[in-house]
Amino acid sequence: MSNLKTQFGTFLTLLFVLCNFNTLVAQESKVVLAESKLVVDGTSNLHDWTIEAKAMSGKASVTLEAGDLKAVKNLDFIVEVEQLKSGKNGMDKNTFKALKSTTNKNISFKLVKVIKITTVSDNNYTIETQGDLTIAGATKRINQTFTVKLVGKKMIFSGKQKIDMTVYGVEPPTALMGTIKTGKDVTVDFKVTYN
Repeated sequence: MSNLKTQFGTFLTLLFVLCNFNTLVAQESKVVLAESKLVVDGTSNLHDWTIEAKAMSGKASVTLEAGDLKAVKNLDFIVEVEQLKSGKNGMDKNTFKALKSTTNKNISFKLVKVIKITTVSDNNYTIETQGDLTIAGATKRINQTFTVKLVGKKMIFSGKQKIDMTVYGVEPPTALMGTIKTGKDVTVDFKVTYN
């Protein structure tokens, strides 16, 4: 009888472990371009300006437990420099030159570590991270806070980041023989879907 109880207890323990194991899910995803948007807003002595990324890619690897976001293992994001478009050909050329696009084709962010994940509400989270941002061939470590929304298997990362371009060795572009000068700070506003 005690042997039967022991076997039954072992079976229940194994069942419990297996059930808990099955709730822990690793999910790997890629950027869905059609559902993503990234814009760069800047200033000049004449007027404010906006550039939008028309080509981007990236991957994310997260751990979900019973549908809850528990960890972000990997996260990277890449924007093609020459697919940053303002709608003004002259401005685009000046931007590509300032970002040294002939030798540095991409701007990229790569997650280094997650500092904190906070649950805001069902399927909504705030994630504080550190990552390496590479612009014009220069890499700097930054703090980046994301808001993340889970919709089925999709993850929507959004946020803003103010960047001093001179820190990356980028000379703010000028036009009309220097009469139009852009400011050194830009704000990147993004909403990127991974699936």
